Order: sequence, then structure tokens, then C-alpha cells
Amino acid sequence: MGAESSGDAGSMEGVEVLASEVWRARDAAHAERADALTAGHRERKARGEAHPVEDFLYTYYPTRPSRLRRWHPGAGVILEDAEERAGWRHYVADRGGTRVDHETLRNERGATVTFVAALLRATAERPAQLGCFGLHEWAMVYRDSETRHAVPLRLGPAGTDAVVESHRIRCSHFDAYRFFTDAAAPRNAVTPTRARQVELEQPGCLHAGMDLYKWADKLGPLVPGELLLDTFTLARDIRVLDMRASPYDLASLGYEPVCIETPEGKAAYTAAQQGFAQRGADLRERLLATVSGERA
Repeated sequence: MGAESSGDAGSMEGVEVLASEVWRARDAAHAERADALTAGHRERKARGEAHPVEDFLYTYYPTRPSRLRRWHPGAGVILEDAEERAGWRHYVADRGGTRVDHETLRNERGATVTFVAALLRATAERPAQLGCFGLHEWAMVYRDSETRHAVPLRLGPAGTDAVVESHRIRCSHFDAYRFFTDAAAPRNAVTPTRARQVELEQPGCLHAGMDLYKWADKLGPLVPGELLLDTFTLARDIRVLDMRASPYDLASLGYEPVCIETPEGKAAYTAAQQGFAQRGADLRERLLATVSGERA
């Protein structure tokens, strides 16, 4: 097979072929990057501690450091001298090498692949809406005696309620909306449901950007490892803005608030949101290429 790989990597009937030294280097770089991304979480978990910002992705999503660490080349790539992977689930020997068994994987996860493709495509076709100012987090504690995190409210309960009451809430994401308090839900401009997700998802939404990691993870070995970690990094970065713009006082953890109740805070939030929307758009296109059978 080496003769068909022009040096480091080649192609064969539209399939990319990676020489052993190439894919093993990518595998090692991926593991090193994943370890760096998850180091803080793993250390805290060993001590029995949890961080309300940095550990969120490990509870909100079924995230495991070991799964993030495992590199896959994605569909349409044959790995030379990778006999050890031939026994992995969703891998198959092919033309002297080993590749992801994308045919079987797509059949097994057909409904997921179809849904993810429809959702990503519909979201990509819409303009980014940037006027929500992260009020979904405020709506989650509106007129509620309990807060979702063991940290104080920056403006106190009365001040927090006043911010909600002085703004129009326009949350389009069901997985944020479903945590609204009973008092806050009727204040939302729309009523998101799981069934309306494809209809309502828009690329400016922070949660839609975070969820790119969820979809990459659900697609499993179809997604190249580099793309999986890119989506995880975006989700982690978005989570920081989500909490800085929230009603919580996180100064003791080193987070400067984005005071969305002020004009300056709104401008700062919108600028950051626009940047995340662009990063999300790029990753969304790469994921769409994956689910459509192209290489991302």
C-alpha cells in the first residue's frame, strides 16, 4: 500500500491514505491537546472538587476526558499499519489498511445523522440574531428562591428580577428555555420546543454554538479528532462568556462580569457573540461536510 501513498499521505479512488508516521503523529498531537484541555477538570475531580464554569461541559454533556483523547481520522481515510485499530468498534480493515466503517456507522446512527444534518443546514442558512444579551441565564433565576449555582447573585434577587422585567427576552434555544422559571417562561418572545429546534435554531445563539460539540460527539468516529476538539474548545470559550454575562458574581473565581444591564455591557456581549457566531459558522460547515460524506 505504501506505493499508493505519495510520501506522507496520498489518495486512492477518492480515499485519503495516511502513512503510519503521519497518522501516529496526529494521534499523539491530539492526545496532548486533549490532555491540556481536560487537565484542570481531571485534577479537580481527583480532589472531589467542581468548578461552576470550567466543569459545566462535563455535566451538561456526556463528556469524558478519555473519549476526547481518542483520535479518529474521520470517514474516507485509510490508516496504514494500523492493525491494532481493526478490532476497534466502527473500524474495518480495507485494502491493506484500516479505516472508519462509516457505512455501518451511518446505518446505526441514521436518525441522528439525518437530524444533525437538517439542524446544521437550517441554522447555517439563517442570519445571526445578536440581541438576546444572554438573558436566558437571568430567566433561570427570575423570582426563584433557589439559584442554579452555589455563588451569589451580583445584583441580588431584587436587582436580578428588575433586569429581567426591564428587558424583552428572545431565547430561541429549547435547552436553555426549559430551565426558565415558571415566572420567566411567559416573558419569552417565542416558545421553543424540541420539535421546533430545526425551525428556531439560529447561529448567533451561544447554546447553538456550544452544541456543535454535542453533535460532533454524537457523530463519533465520523468526525476527525481535530474537529471534535475544535468544537469542544469553542463550547468551553462560550461557557465563559455565558457565565460572565450571567447574574452570578464570579469575581472570586477571577471572572470579570459583562454587565449586560448597561449599554457598555451590551456592546461587549454583542461583540463577543459575533465572534463566536463566526467561529461557529466555520465549524458548522466542517460538520456539515462530515455528515454529507465529505472530509472536514
